[in-house]
Amino acid sequence: MENLRQRTRREVADAKTYGITGFARDVLDIADNLQRAIDAVPAETKESADPGLKALIEGVELTERSLLNALEKNGVKKFDPIGEKFDPNFQQAMFEVPDASVPSGTVVQVVQAGYMIGDRILRPALVGVSKGGAKAAPSADITV
Repeated sequence: MENLRQRTRREVADAKTYGITGFARDVLDIADNLQRAIDAVPAETKESADPGLKALIEGVELTERSLLNALEKNGVKKFDPIGEKFDPNFQQAMFEVPDASVPSGTVVQVVQAGYMIGDRILRPALVGVSKGGAKAAPSADITV
């Protein structure tokens, strides 16, 4: 009977944590579109824009920030793996970049940020990985 209680508690906790997974996946498209809108405006245009356009840009940035804060408040966290060693559990390699200045297998470009909900991947980050440099140092958590 105690095992049943523990399992039920665990299932209820998982339902609370991961219950919004479907909704969160749908909302990620909105977050991506807001980021694309912000990225589409060159920096020099932002600075020299007329007040109406400047207010629109600030509004889009504020909306994106608000959306990301709401997601984070509900357990969805954005992660940006640039500069980290490529990990297929959290990232999806889209292309390789020949770059001898960084170790091979290092994330050098993020095409689309990844998101986690709790300790699970909601969406892997889409990344560009370096090739041609020195081999990346093995992780400290791997024992040989």
